[in-house]
Amino acid sequence: MDDILINIGRQLKLARQKRDLTLQQVAKRTGVSAGLISKIENLRTTPSLPVLLKIMQTLSIDLSELDLSSNVTGDYIVVKNGTGTKEEREDSVNLEYTHLLSSPSSDSSSIRVYIVSVAPATYRKPISTNANELIYVLNGKVNYLLKKDQVTLEKGDLLYFDGSIPHGVSNEFNEDAVMLKIYFLH
Repeated sequence: MDDILINIGRQLKLARQKRDLTLQQVAKRTGVSAGLISKIENLRTTPSLPVLLKIMQTLSIDLSELDLSSNVTGDYIVVKNGTGTKEEREDSVNLEYTHLLSSPSSDSSSIRVYIVSVAPATYRKPISTNANELIYVLNGKVNYLLKKDQVTLEKGDLLYFDGSIPHGVSNEFNEDAVMLKIYFLH
């Protein structure tokens, strides 16, 4: 189910861009904040049904146009190297998100798994999500800002935190950093 919701967020973003509308224009027409629309499009939150319907109505999207199919079938999931989907996130310049997996929802919780590359000289201002987050550094070094604390993470380090706490990331080092990032949505 969660992979269906992620696909809807992507489809809403593509529909908005195809119509040459800004987040602010859609926000004004729907009465939904630009920040919430951005979080939906950038897969940081799942929309409520009324919010989803307002956005669809504003973008003139019929429910039959949305892909509501799940790509999760069977008793296990294998994600082969190189088969992830790159995602553009307007709030994360110089961060490259590659979506690997969204688990089917069960008992109102699910996970989303990404590989995130952080280029040198990158700073992303603090944001919040509706998930707990786990970061495992595969390569390089990054700094995470959590509230007022700065934590430097190096290859092999792991960080777990409540994503509702504003958190930012920076790479002030000379090489790309690569992280495995898992969102535990609730």
